[in-house]
Amino acid sequence: MTLFALGPEGTFSHEVACKLVPPGEVQLLPAIGTVLSSVEQGLGEGVIPVENSEAGGVGPTLDGLLRYDIFITAEIYIEVHHYLASFLPIDKVSVIYAHPQTSEQCSEFLDNLGIEIIPTKSNAASAIELLADRMGAAVVSRKISEIYDLPVIVSQIENNLHNVTRFFRVSSIPYQESRPEKCSIVVDPAIDRPGLLYELLGVFERRRINLCRIESRPSKRGIGSYVFFMDITTSPGYEESLGELEGLTTIKRLGCYKRLEVHP
Repeated sequence: MTLFALGPEGTFSHEVACKLVPPGEVQLLPAIGTVLSSVEQGLGEGVIPVENSEAGGVGPTLDGLLRYDIFITAEIYIEVHHYLASFLPIDKVSVIYAHPQTSEQCSEFLDNLGIEIIPTKSNAASAIELLADRMGAAVVSRKISEIYDLPVIVSQIENNLHNVTRFFRVSSIPYQESRPEKCSIVVDPAIDRPGLLYELLGVFERRRINLCRIESRPSKRGIGSYVFFMDITTSPGYEESLGELEGLTTIKRLGCYKRLEVHP
């Protein structure tokens, strides 16, 4: 079975994918949207980053979950560490190449340097930029520094040494096993009125359902219009809660799933 992940080789998505299936079954693609499109077409399953403990939600993933007809079938958590690589001493570096999520996770260290940050599409892309511009530096993973033979000049520069990223495994087919642990949905109120969010959340509170994540995201219909990504635990009554919610507003069911444990 093909498992799609964000490339190039060495990204954290690639590392997670290789923990789930044999490396020969992993196919790397250039963007999260391309991963999700391929999954929607039934060409395979996918692994995508959804949120980080330091930087929050991953925008392209959240937008893609809205756009594509796919289902979350598992969640995976991994600790993430970042390294500054360069062919020069740090006081000689002119620019730093970093993925926006990565630079946010390392903001305290990078802000103190006061060096221009040039955004890239992935941590692997940062390494490739450094190979082309040896006057710069790049924020990369340990794995990427090894793949591209980059000298690490500062180790573990993330703001929090317990930095964790959550990933989803996604498929064109819903989770098939019994007794999932969580469900994810998108709530689209479409209107704005006093007490609306309170009313929607009350659907879960009345049944003592734990709402373990809520995050707003622009609906793309104009300023001030939002949708809400929610994760709920599958306590007794959760299906009735989702049914009641559908009677109040528009929701998209992203899937119910379990957590997968992977080795470091």
